[in-house]
Amino acid sequence: MMAPFLVRSATAPIRTKPGFRLIIENVPHSSTIHETLTAVFQVRRFPADITAGKNISSPAAQTLQRTQRPELAVLLWERALDPQKGTWSLPGGRLRDDEDLDTSARRQLAEKVDVRELAHLEQLSVFSAPDRVPGPRRIASAYLGLVPLTAEPELPGDTAWHPVSALPAMSFDHGIVVEHARTRLAAKLSYTNIAFALAPADFTMSTLREIYCAALGYDVDTTNLQRVLTRRDVITPTGKTRAPGRAGGRPAAVYRYTDSGIRVTDEFAALRPRA
Repeated sequence: MMAPFLVRSATAPIRTKPGFRLIIENVPHSSTIHETLTAVFQVRRFPADITAGKNISSPAAQTLQRTQRPELAVLLWERALDPQKGTWSLPGGRLRDDEDLDTSARRQLAEKVDVRELAHLEQLSVFSAPDRVPGPRRIASAYLGLVPLTAEPELPGDTAWHPVSALPAMSFDHGIVVEHARTRLAAKLSYTNIAFALAPADFTMSTLREIYCAALGYDVDTTNLQRVLTRRDVITPTGKTRAPGRAGGRPAAVYRYTDSGIRVTDEFAALRPRA
């Protein structure tokens, strides 16, 4: 016999045909708001004397950056009003009736933080805890966005890059979203070519190694990285070289990514820190 069809209700069930019962539920009017949030990542250098919370895009800051180790950074803006005034938020906002989620995410980035070009954007997860923000319920569709190493978006005054390893006081559940995005990126570095979206168009292996180290949070061997990515046909040599740095040595070979779109390269691969 077919299982009963149930609709939950606080009222008593209404009997219908044998084997079926219908329960009427009174559903209150919903005022739920749907929003998009995007964790935009870039590998950047953070001088020790430039504190978290300051915009480090000035020429003076860029000069100091060259002496510091690259880190994975996330783009945040500071809230000027309550709730949670003074905390830092991911760029985002309400989903309009006439747009899909991807369109909304890109529009919010352009309008809120003036980021109009992303090398990669993908849906991350949905955050729907009833009390995640005060006031009317908000459901957030979160995204992961990536910006290449060489890009320098013109940021508003209330917006800055922050090291993922040293986040400021975060608004609501946005710190959790950042951690989800970092974990997703680290996982995809193992089995896809997603680092193309963080790398310059042309690069040396030492530069690519820095990007992997920053995004993964641990050291990566340059020789092993080159061997793995070459075997998977992820990178290809350009035939060009770059002069050695101050330390001297041989000219470094220049590479580029084989594809400018994401693809799976080894679905069973998993990068791990060296023992």
